[in-house]
Amino acid sequence: MRAMTPRLVILISAGGTTLQNLIDRIEQGRLSARIVEVISSHPGVFGLERARRANLPASVITRKESGSTQRFSDRIFERCREVGADLVCMAGFLQFLLIPDDFQHRVMNIHPSLIPSFCGHGFYGHHVHEAVLRHGVKVTGCTVHFADNEYDHGPIILQKCVPVQEGDTPDTLAARVYEQECEAYPEAIRWFAEGRLRVIGRCVQILPSNQGV
Repeated sequence: MRAMTPRLVILISAGGTTLQNLIDRIEQGRLSARIVEVISSHPGVFGLERARRANLPASVITRKESGSTQRFSDRIFERCREVGADLVCMAGFLQFLLIPDDFQHRVMNIHPSLIPSFCGHGFYGHHVHEAVLRHGVKVTGCTVHFADNEYDHGPIILQKCVPVQEGDTPDTLAARVYEQECEAYPEAIRWFAEGRLRVIGRCVQILPSNQGV
């Protein structure tokens, strides 16, 4: 089966470093995908400037202006339908979303820990790495998963491990985890495009490249 070139909507809330990674991978020919919209949950964030520099269409949809989580979610997915999104990628998106039925297993998120450790409400950015260091764990990493209607909870697609080193700070650990995030997210998107992801309950099977469905 020939891989599709998925139309991506990227959801951001702040600086957009994950967005920039995807932009760069696509421009370098290392990821076959097309970003058709960037949606920010906050106005004035640098991620919107990254979208502008890449000549990508962008919009702002805020939770406050929407009035409720349901309406906020509805507005975002209405826009996703309008632009014909195949896949929605949360990229440092810090708002809770309700996933409609037609986007089940079509919304991905990346989290800077090995889920189910150090995840859930309040665990984002440096809060994650600070908790990892406080607990003295020896291995951390990142997780790409399908989003569902709970924080950091949906079926896990891909994880990459990162050793925790003596003398690590939240900054040094975050940088090392981010290096793996830059590899993991494009890989998961590529598998989606190739039709290789099969979800059975909470488990995601990665099919061989010649058996995509």
